[in-house]
Amino acid sequence: MLNKVVSIEKAIENIHDGATIMISGFGGNGAPHTVIDALVKKNVRDITLICNDSGTLDFGAGRLFTNHQVKKVICSIIGPNPESVKQHSAGTLEVELYPQGSLAEMIRSGGYGLGGVITKSGLGTLVEEGKQKITIKGEEYLVEEALKADFALIYASVADTVGNCTYYGSAHAHAPSMAAAAEFTILEVGNLVEVGELEPQEIHTQQVLVDAIVLRGGK
Repeated sequence: MLNKVVSIEKAIENIHDGATIMISGFGGNGAPHTVIDALVKKNVRDITLICNDSGTLDFGAGRLFTNHQVKKVICSIIGPNPESVKQHSAGTLEVELYPQGSLAEMIRSGGYGLGGVITKSGLGTLVEEGKQKITIKGEEYLVEEALKADFALIYASVADTVGNCTYYGSAHAHAPSMAAAAEFTILEVGNLVEVGELEPQEIHTQQVLVDAIVLRGGK
């Protein structure tokens, strides 16, 4: 089996200005901090970012906002990060907000070949403007389109050298769906093991969805 462990520089070499990027984590916890640090250093610009939230000033995805690298964010909340709020108020950051459940399902739909999510959330509000609505058994629903990305940057606590991995805690938030919804998935891992050390029932994301592996801290 192919060993997918590479340097951080090799892992991100094809991430380009204008890319659509998914980043895992919840409030910065479970985020791939080493990969985010490398993106800040590379100074990739005009990113469309898909994440649970905009993190905080210097933690998680928040570092990308502090460095003014994000053009548009699709998430469930930006309030905890004053920099993302400031940029949105100034008109330099485009924001699309979705309920957390809808966002999770939109990412999952992108990964599993579904067209989108059928939901009542947003009906009768500004959210429905320009979006498709359908009627099922006399009930009206809003269609939220599936989300896909050029790159997914995810973190797992344990992984083997080909990309089978196990998430703990907040690291599990969105990461499995993001790995499926992106063209290229970079997995940052805290503890690397050999193939065969993980039991089948411990594997949350299979190696077929992982393209490159980097070690936390760049070790």
